[in-house]
Amino acid sequence: MTDVTPPTPSAHVPGDFGHGPLGRATALVYWYVVVTALLALTSSPTLLLLLLLDRSWGNIPVVALAMFPLGPALSAALHATRAREHATDLTPARSFWRGYRLNWADVLRLWVPALVVLGIVGYVLANAGAAGVGSAYALVLVVIAVLVLVWALHAIAIVSFFAFRTRDVARLALHYLGRFPLVSLGTMSLVVAAAGIAWFATDAVLGILGGLWVWCWYRNDRRMLDDVRARFTTEPTD
Repeated sequence: MTDVTPPTPSAHVPGDFGHGPLGRATALVYWYVVVTALLALTSSPTLLLLLLLDRSWGNIPVVALAMFPLGPALSAALHATRAREHATDLTPARSFWRGYRLNWADVLRLWVPALVVLGIVGYVLANAGAAGVGSAYALVLVVIAVLVLVWALHAIAIVSFFAFRTRDVARLALHYLGRFPLVSLGTMSLVVAAAGIAWFATDAVLGILGGLWVWCWYRNDRRMLDDVRARFTTEPTD
């Protein structure tokens, strides 16, 4: 399979937008403001449902269903975040929509099954007392839910940049759960941070910090992505 990373651009020359410390800082802020706004726009159904739902454990299955639009939105934001490293023009919106168009279907093939599993687990946990689920089994279910969510985010990261078949992405995401435990732990920490912000603050704050969260996610996953590129891709031929 081939890596779909764009080629490295030529160096900036004096007069280019973004040349110099102030210009680069301005371009960086602009890029992430646009990416954050587009991430909030494309995931707005999720954000609106989260705003309407009470902070109750019984709503966990509904939250899982509300997350459907979030997968393609995260993939597009991740694509735009990486595109900034190769961009010769200040076009974050074009990079975002290109990532969305290229990857939304592949992302949903992996994201939706993961959300279904999370919804089922959430339903069981929300009704653990009535169903007679012991604390030990509940803990096992929590671990399963965390692993499924981290696996799904690994899968989104891989499918955002590489042209693999869906089943191959699923296997690679499972493989990298254990191959780079620090990467998986970092992803888990980001999930916990996002959940904490959504639970204790407001979902609007989470939307405002979305671009920063995706940047942290990309930085955390770079080791995994570099390993995928080195071990499982070939350079395109002319």
